[in-house]
Amino acid sequence: MRHLRKNSFKRLFSFSKLVEDNNNENKNETKPVMPSTEEQSQKPTWTCFSFDEIFDATNGFSKENLVGRGGYAEVYRGVMKNGEVIAVKRLTKASTDERKEKEFLQEIGTIGHVHHPNVSSLMGCCIDNGLYLIFAFSLHGSVASVLHDKNSPLVSWKTRYKIAVGTARGLHYLHKGCQRRIIHRDIKSSNVLLTADYEPQISDFGLAKWLPSQWTHHSVVPIEGTFGCLAPEYFMHGIVDEKTDVFAFGVFLLEIISGRKPVDGSHQSLLSWARPLLMNEGELEKLIDPRLEGDYDNTQLKRVAFTASLCIRTLATWRPTMTQVLEVLVDEEIIKENWKMPEEEEEDEFWGFEDLECEFGSPFSTSPVNSVSSVCS
Repeated sequence: MRHLRKNSFKRLFSFSKLVEDNNNENKNETKPVMPSTEEQSQKPTWTCFSFDEIFDATNGFSKENLVGRGGYAEVYRGVMKNGEVIAVKRLTKASTDERKEKEFLQEIGTIGHVHHPNVSSLMGCCIDNGLYLIFAFSLHGSVASVLHDKNSPLVSWKTRYKIAVGTARGLHYLHKGCQRRIIHRDIKSSNVLLTADYEPQISDFGLAKWLPSQWTHHSVVPIEGTFGCLAPEYFMHGIVDEKTDVFAFGVFLLEIISGRKPVDGSHQSLLSWARPLLMNEGELEKLIDPRLEGDYDNTQLKRVAFTASLCIRTLATWRPTMTQVLEVLVDEEIIKENWKMPEEEEEDEFWGFEDLECEFGSPFSTSPVNSVSSVCS
């Protein structure tokens, strides 16, 4: 295992030079909705922490500082000597098989080379006495926590729209702005963190995959993710590409609009509930979270709802790219005729959601690191 770690980290650190030296293949693509800094390769800014530093910060990884636990990792709150509050993600001792270590290292290799205000930044790592990732601690937690925690203040429509657009920008960066395309594979409200001013940051790259430019898709086994957010082609065949994330983002938008979970306590999926309302513009007001009591921007609601309806299309080829998503959300006049599908394909839309509900009957997640999403940014 030690040999695996040393060799893996040699490759990991050598990749920093690769990112710095190579040109971004998308750097000449300019979009008015995207900041120009997104289209440039960024030198990694994360560093190695000593074990003593994170041990002292977490008070010896005390139970009082344990704030989350996932499939193969635990997350602890810590305070550095300079007062900075951090989240330390530790590979659990029970998860020492080579596959889990490889996944953990892959997460470092993925998130360690991204740099965007709407993507969670890695502060550093530690490879002494185990494997650790260090992030800034998120005081607001995740979008899921602020939407669904009964003790959290009501999230205004203005903030919800800001979260929708910011998350779209972050996902666009992962798909278009990185040296190599990143497919997140687990876009959901608990994996989008909020800064002090409610700026969203995509987090938890435990399931993320690099997708080389010459590949159109990637086949993945086993199927991992969160039920209620999985695209049909991924759930049924294990095929992932950018459109897999686009589908999950559509579910995320519906959750922001409605305040409902992807699958509720009665096992009804958000998709099944929202589908007939999305198909009739006159029904859109029924989508909105009733706790807002009508306090929302109707034009923005139409944009977000229409974007969601495009993202959750069954056929991946008819879903928008994240570039197009941003254009609809922010910048472009909505011309619905441009997105109209052939009638024969419209008839097949949403064919699988009810069947999936009946088969599983309850929400589940196989994400190995769900817990980190609510505590670090």
